[in-house]
Amino acid sequence: GYVCAIRLAQLGKRAAVVEKGRPGGTCLNIGCIPSKAFIRAASLAREAREGAGMGIRIPEVEVDLPALVSWKDKVVGHVTRGVSELLRLNKVAWFQGAGRIEAPGRVRVALEEGGEEVLEAPEIVAATGSRPVELPAFPFDGQRVWSSTEALSPPFFPERLVVIGGGYVGLELGMAYAGLGSQVTVVEALDGVLPGLEEEIRKAMARVLKKRRLPVLAPARALSMEKTSAGIALQVEHKGTTRTLEADALLVTVGRKPWDGDCGLEEAGVAFDERGFVETDPAGRTSVPGIRAMGDLAGQPMLAHKASAEGKVLAASIAGDEKAAFDPAAIPAVVFTHPEIATVGLTARAAAEAGLETIEGKFPVRALGRAAVLGALDGFVKIVAQKESRRVLGVHIMGPEAAELIAAGALAVAGGLTLDQAAETIQAHPTMAEAIPEAAEAASGEAIHLFDLKRKA
Repeated sequence: GYVCAIRLAQLGKRAAVVEKGRPGGTCLNIGCIPSKAFIRAASLAREAREGAGMGIRIPEVEVDLPALVSWKDKVVGHVTRGVSELLRLNKVAWFQGAGRIEAPGRVRVALEEGGEEVLEAPEIVAATGSRPVELPAFPFDGQRVWSSTEALSPPFFPERLVVIGGGYVGLELGMAYAGLGSQVTVVEALDGVLPGLEEEIRKAMARVLKKRRLPVLAPARALSMEKTSAGIALQVEHKGTTRTLEADALLVTVGRKPWDGDCGLEEAGVAFDERGFVETDPAGRTSVPGIRAMGDLAGQPMLAHKASAEGKVLAASIAGDEKAAFDPAAIPAVVFTHPEIATVGLTARAAAEAGLETIEGKFPVRALGRAAVLGALDGFVKIVAQKESRRVLGVHIMGPEAAELIAAGALAVAGGLTLDQAAETIQAHPTMAEAIPEAAEAASGEAIHLFDLKRKA
């Protein structure tokens, strides 16, 4: 939302932001930023424990949870203060409180400090985000049963943690707590972790979890729970039998759902689809003239960078650009597990379903000097391309620094680059980016640092 407001100000329009909490919404306050801070702390703890192999011996790694949470909050504060300053410098009006649409063009704000304010504007943009899905059998209580929000400001450190849901949020936080020293078990209803991601990445991550002795029960069903003096006793059905998992805390991460923030969209006549998303056109217009929606509220993928890009499009449209439309060529996604996972564009399966014949190039990160230096040899880079044109359709990465490396993949997909162009782009040495041209060359059996047995045959 704040991105849309700032861009409107840059385009010469007056804009105001209404927010219940601090600037930045879900991502900056209880999502992307605090979770990555938590994950960074866990990575540091894990590296400290594993340093003996490099000759760096630390007798004992101690996790000071209150200090960790305090540091995480400082990180969040740093980022949100930056947003506040940007809003101020761009002369965007800021109202902290709960906004409610009384009619198209009119919003009443119940201010946090008391009192009310009525705002009038020809265009209203709803960017209220999403919230965690709560399972009826496992209601969040903030003490023993957590959503991702509580997991980032936990009331205590769980020696034993059970995670219901093996998607990206569950694995990110589950692996982070394991890095901090918790005994973590993941319960996933489908046939494995990270459903929906590229199949080979899913299998590779399953092997990593097994190697690290982080149990995954899949497919499995969490049936019921009992709160005990020691924590939680969770009943789980797995492989035809029912077993009990004892835990200090239960983290439920089975997805997120759009949330309208009780801002009056439904009462204003705005149409929603069967999944709870606001129905919009490519410029964010809803069924009610003068009311637009964007971000998690307006459809998948629920990603902050997708919402920011939408915000710029909506601002351009509101400012008078009749051609402004959200139609991205590529939206990358990152899973901040260990190792990281990043993906953009089509998988080979999705391309086949679209009627495209493809070729693939795959390069293992263990063949890179940079990966050896980092002591992180699990993973690969895979490039999917259209066979005839050799145009890059998708890039899928698992390995160290995948979150940064996917930028090259996004440029390749969005820019319509070919395998040959990716292969001919010189990357610095020694870096993880060298895997991109190597994977592109591997599609033709010409990768220098990978011997192709099929080519020999």
